[in-house]
Amino acid sequence: MISANPSAVAAPVIALVDDDRNILTSVTIALEEEGFEVRAFSDGEAALLALQAKPVDLAILDIKMPRLDGLQLLERLRRTSQLPVIFLTSKDEEETELKGLELGADDYIRKPFSQALLIARIRALLRRREVGTLPGDSAMMVRGKLTLDQNRHLCAWRGQAIDLTVTEFLILKALATRPGHVKSRDQLLDAAYGEGGFVDDRTIDSHIKRLRKKFKAIDGEFSDIETLYGVGYRFSGG
Repeated sequence: MISANPSAVAAPVIALVDDDRNILTSVTIALEEEGFEVRAFSDGEAALLALQAKPVDLAILDIKMPRLDGLQLLERLRRTSQLPVIFLTSKDEEETELKGLELGADDYIRKPFSQALLIARIRALLRRREVGTLPGDSAMMVRGKLTLDQNRHLCAWRGQAIDLTVTEFLILKALATRPGHVKSRDQLLDAAYGEGGFVDDRTIDSHIKRLRKKFKAIDGEFSDIETLYGVGYRFSGG
């Protein structure tokens, strides 16, 4: 018997949740051909139970589903998990996209979409999850009451842990790197999504809103993420 290679890297596990059987089948085949392991679900409630029992590396959620739609599913998942999430939306669901971002989605793709685009976005989000440091950088960033552990993707405010999504962490890191310096929405988009991202600048506003909400939940006086209207945002702590 040939033993498994202990040094082999496990394939990323992707949860695909969509009530369209054609999408489930075609996307599953495409992702498996790219080396991903796929767990497909046609029902939001079944997906919720499965993901709570056995976490995955990334989830792709359709918004329009019976019984438990994508927004409801994400809201339930975010109570206990910060796993990367990509939403699948229709062209006429702009407000729903913003609602999804406010609930903690990391990215969204509008239907109809190319499988090549979806795979590129998945790989980009998985890379972003591995928040590393450049040579010479400190893995631990301390800015006044804020602490960011970049190697372990941990955030704390006044010693209290705050669970952040991949995108939220990268936006906060970009702001906190130079307290008092203004970052435009485009600069924050580049920091969170990489240059050539496919989302608009209102996406940043939604992530900032959710960041503030998380900090205010443990510190009602939190005001260190400031808005400079027409310019961008800055972190005032330090």
